[in-house]
Amino acid sequence: MTSIAKNTICLWYDDAAEEAARFYAETFPDSSLGAVHSAPGDNPSGKEGSVLTVEFTVLGVACLGLNGGPAFKHSEAFSFQIATEDQDETDRYWNAIVSNGGQESECGWCKDKWGISWQITPIALTKAYTSPDRAAAKRAFDAMMTMRKIDIAVIEAAFRG
Repeated sequence: MTSIAKNTICLWYDDAAEEAARFYAETFPDSSLGAVHSAPGDNPSGKEGSVLTVEFTVLGVACLGLNGGPAFKHSEAFSFQIATEDQDETDRYWNAIVSNGGQESECGWCKDKWGISWQITPIALTKAYTSPDRAAAKRAFDAMMTMRKIDIAVIEAAFRG
């Protein structure tokens, strides 16, 4: 058994925790697939020997994937917010999620094919809408409200006015 983190995000999957964890480990730096644990007996979501839990990290955050069956679905009430340095990084993560069976949403949000929500948020956007220059912040925020994937150049132009 690996060491157990004091705080771990547990994500419920129907039957794809290992597939999702592998995708996250391949997509994001400082991410990895850890131990894969099989069920010691039959349970409502699977048979003895099937994958029950998967330990993984996403950008250094400890996670546990639980193959719990179809009873519960993900919602936008939980999301990973990924701070990106530039447009290339923003595009890379957004495109990886969306092109792998995911779907676009508004204002930098997208969903992976397992229903997990992701906010791909350029640091430039956060700096713009939190600026003490509230008029500039509003212009940047209003520009963001028209977007799906965030376009940093448009945000910066709106901020400048």
